[in-house]
Amino acid sequence: MTETCLFCRIVAGGIPSTKVREDDQVLAIRDIAPQAPTHVLVMPRRHVASLADLTDGDAALLGRIFAVAAEIARDEGIEAEGYRIVANHGRAAGQSVDHLHFHLLGGRDLAWPPG
Repeated sequence: MTETCLFCRIVAGGIPSTKVREDDQVLAIRDIAPQAPTHVLVMPRRHVASLADLTDGDAALLGRIFAVAAEIARDEGIEAEGYRIVANHGRAAGQSVDHLHFHLLGGRDLAWPPG
């Protein structure tokens, strides 16, 4: 945990959030500024700053993150129509919090290419 990291503070319970799902590895919360009817952030509980910090040792964690995202998509009723999972790396790509997280978006048509 990094004390200055917003998502580490959410994981630790120091900042309120609307939890969608959690286990010992992953936390999923509703985005506070949703870009689609379903907009959930799925993140590791332990601090990983970005995609660039992942290693081969994180394969199981990434598998768990994507499994949780698929479970949420089913629960939210967006699996059949489709959904998008997005991860941003770096400021130019839109990463605003230095804690790895994936945006699960669905419930409306999503344009391509994205912004």
